[in-house]
Amino acid sequence: MARVAREMVEKAGINVDQLVELLVKNAAAELTTYYYYTILRCNLIGLDGETIKEIAEVARIEDRNHFEALVPRIYELGGSLPKDMKAFHDISGCPPAYLPAKIETVEDILKVLVEAERCAVRQYTYICNLTAGKDHRTYDLALSILHEEIEHESWFSEFLGEGPSGHFMRRGETSPFVSKFLK
Repeated sequence: MARVAREMVEKAGINVDQLVELLVKNAAAELTTYYYYTILRCNLIGLDGETIKEIAEVARIEDRNHFEALVPRIYELGGSLPKDMKAFHDISGCPPAYLPAKIETVEDILKVLVEAERCAVRQYTYICNLTAGKDHRTYDLALSILHEEIEHESWFSEFLGEGPSGHFMRRGETSPFVSKFLK
C-alpha cells in the first residue's frame, strides 16, 4: 500500500474505503465484460456481424486493459481483489453482458454491447465527480477510462442507428488514454 497516497486522499475528504469499493466493483465489471465480450464477439457472424466484430474486439481488449490499470490503484489505496472469482464476478458494478437467449439479428448483440458501455460511462463519471480536485491519480485514471468507454458507446450506438457520434474506429492502437497506466 502507498500509505502517504491513501493519507492524502483521506485528507482531501474522500472516504477511501468507499472509493476502493467502487474501484473493485469497476475492476470486476471490466474483467467480466472482457469475458462476456469474448462470447458476444464469437457470435457476431454473417455479413452484419463481421462488420462489427473488429470494433467489439477493440472494446474487449480495452476493457481488459482497464482492469489491469485499476488493480494497482486499488492496492495503492490499501484495497485488494476478492480471492474468489465468483464473488468477484458477483460484485460487478455493472450487470453481466450476457449473450441474449434469442438472437434474431446482430442488433440483439449490439444492444447488449451498448448497454454495457453506458453502464461503464455512468460508473466512471461518478468516480470522476467523486475524485475531481481531491484525488488526482484516481481522477486521471477514471477520466482516461471514461474517454475510452465513451468511444465504445459511440461506436455501438452508431451501428444501432442512434445518430452520428463523430468518433472513428482507431487503427493499430488500443487504449490510447489508458496506456500510460499500463507501463
